[in-house]
Amino acid sequence: MTVYLDHAATTPILPEAAAAMTAQLGSVGNANSLHASGRAARRVVEESRETVARALGCRPGEVVFTSGGTEADNLALKGLYWSRRAADDRRRRILSTTIEHHAVLDPLHWLAGEEGAQVELVGVDHLGRIDLAAFRAAVEADPGSIALVSVMWANNEVGTVQPVTEVVEIAHAHGIPVHTDAVQAVGQVPVDFAASGVDAMTVTGHKIGGPYGVGALLVRREVQLTALLHGGGQERDVRSGTIDAPAIAGFASACEIAVKHQPELAVRLSALRDELVAGVMAAAPEASYNGDQVSDLGHRLPGNAHLTFPGCEGDSLLMLLDARGIECSTGSACNAGVPQPSHVLLAMGCDDEQARGSLRFSLGHTSTAADVEALLAAIGPVVERARAAGNGARGSAG
Repeated sequence: MTVYLDHAATTPILPEAAAAMTAQLGSVGNANSLHASGRAARRVVEESRETVARALGCRPGEVVFTSGGTEADNLALKGLYWSRRAADDRRRRILSTTIEHHAVLDPLHWLAGEEGAQVELVGVDHLGRIDLAAFRAAVEADPGSIALVSVMWANNEVGTVQPVTEVVEIAHAHGIPVHTDAVQAVGQVPVDFAASGVDAMTVTGHKIGGPYGVGALLVRREVQLTALLHGGGQERDVRSGTIDAPAIAGFASACEIAVKHQPELAVRLSALRDELVAGVMAAAPEASYNGDQVSDLGHRLPGNAHLTFPGCEGDSLLMLLDARGIECSTGSACNAGVPQPSHVLLAMGCDDEQARGSLRFSLGHTSTAADVEALLAAIGPVVERARAAGNGARGSAG
C-alpha cells in the first residue's frame, strides 16, 4: 500500500472532475468554430468559465484559461511588465519575495537578464512571512518606477500564508498592480479574488483535484496585459491557442468542489496535520517544525507539515520512507543530481545543513488517519538510519 503525503506537488483527481472531463473527450468541436459542434464546445467552455468565476469570486470575463500555473505566472509577470513599461518607460522595477515558487522567480530572472527589469526580492522573517516594513519602504522609495508586485498567497514549501491584503493596500496606494500565485491556497484556505483586491491571480487544476495541463490567470478587466502567445486571439487576445474544452470542464468541476468543501476539509486536515507533527516530534525529539506555528488558516495551510531533522539528509530520509511505501518530498531542487538547499529555508534564516535536512509532508482530500499512523510507525527508525548514514559519510570525509 502506498501512503501518499505529497499533495502539494499534485493531488489525486476528483471522481467528479474525471467524469466531467471524460464526458467531453468523445465530443468533436473547436470552441471557435461557428457550426453546431463548435457552439457546443464553446458552451462547455463558457459554462466552465462561469463556474470558476463563481467559485473564486471574480467575473467570468476575468478568467483567462491557460495550460497551468507556470504559464499563468509567466503571462502575469511578463504581460504586466511589458504593458506597464510600454505606458511609462520608467517602470522597470518588479517587487517580489525571496520565497516565491520557481514559476515566478525564473521568469523574473529572465526579465532581468533579457528585458531590463530591476527585480527586487523582499526578505521574509523566520516564519516565512514577507517583511511588510521592508516592502513598504521599497515601494515608497520610488513608486513611479515600479511595474508590478508579485507575492504568493501561501508558500508551497513551509505553508505560511502571506498578508496579501496588506500588500495590496500598500501597492494600490500608488496605483501599482499586484499579482499573486494562489496555486497552493485554493481549496485549502478561503480565496476570493475580488475581496483580496489583487489584480491578477494564478490558479491551476492538478493541485485541487482537477486534471494536469489546465489552469487560469484571473485578471481584472481594466488591467492591460501584453500577450505571450500569438495566434487566433482566444482568451481575451492574451492567450491564443485552441481551447481544451474537456480539460477546462474537469478543472471547473474540481474548482467548484474544492471551494465548496474547503471549510470542512481544512478542519479535517488541520487535525491530521497536528497529529502528524506531534507524532513525528515524539519519535524524533530533535526535529524542528518550520513555518508559522499558529495553525489557523490566516497563518498556515492546513495540509502542510514541514520539518527539519538535524544530522540527516532530506534526500536520504525521502528514499528510506519511499522504500517503505511512504511518499513525501524535500524542499530542495536537484540540479544535475546534486542536492541544493531550499531557497525558501535559506531565506528564512536556516543554514545549508538545516535546509538540506528537511521534509515536507502535505495532506489532501484523500488523506486519512491511517496515512499518518503509517508515517509515525516508520519515521523513528528511518531518522535513526539516515542519521547513522550521515554520520558515517561525515566520518569518512574527515
